[in-house]
Amino acid sequence: MVATRMPLASHKFSLSCALLLAFCIHDVANAEVIARKSISYFDIKGSTADELDAALNQRGPLAIGSSSHHPGATKIRFGGNATYSEANGRCYISGVKVTVDTEIILPRWRDRRHASKQLSMIWDTLAADIRRHEDRHVEIARQHARQIERQILSLPSASNCDALQEKANEVTSRETERHDADQARFDRIEAINFTSRMQRLLYYRSRQGTQQ
Repeated sequence: MVATRMPLASHKFSLSCALLLAFCIHDVANAEVIARKSISYFDIKGSTADELDAALNQRGPLAIGSSSHHPGATKIRFGGNATYSEANGRCYISGVKVTVDTEIILPRWRDRRHASKQLSMIWDTLAADIRRHEDRHVEIARQHARQIERQILSLPSASNCDALQEKANEVTSRETERHDADQARFDRIEAINFTSRMQRLLYYRSRQGTQQ
């Protein structure tokens, strides 16, 4: 039996809406789905709601292919390789490694000490919702990374490893397209529900404040 390790095909996509995404498949060395997450920040200033809104629109991250700034973003990079084994004239998948590296980009308010208590409550509510939104983008990416691993592992044997690698690449392409669609669908739903969601969150947070 001969084992050969080959990288999965390279794919790059981008989404508009409120996220910044890039996808790339490359070599990794661990036989599992490896998920890594980091967080970076961009600073904004302002002591009124209008100033904060303007700062987010001016300094927020740009979505790829868009000139619009957003209050938060998630960069995602997929990577992986598959190991192929040959035996009895057939080629088999003997291992799959998939990584998903994510970087969440969040706003950091620098003028809190100059702001009113009410504005601080509004900011805390908004910042928590931005973080929740971007964390969900991360989870969607991880779910699709697990799908890539499972689907490639389940591929039947082929007459040669080049043919099997082509099938593995097809799985990768198909699943990253599904990932792209799921991320965009999530953003659409979130945008539709934003106003009602924020009103509800602000109401609950204000009630908690009066009860303390």
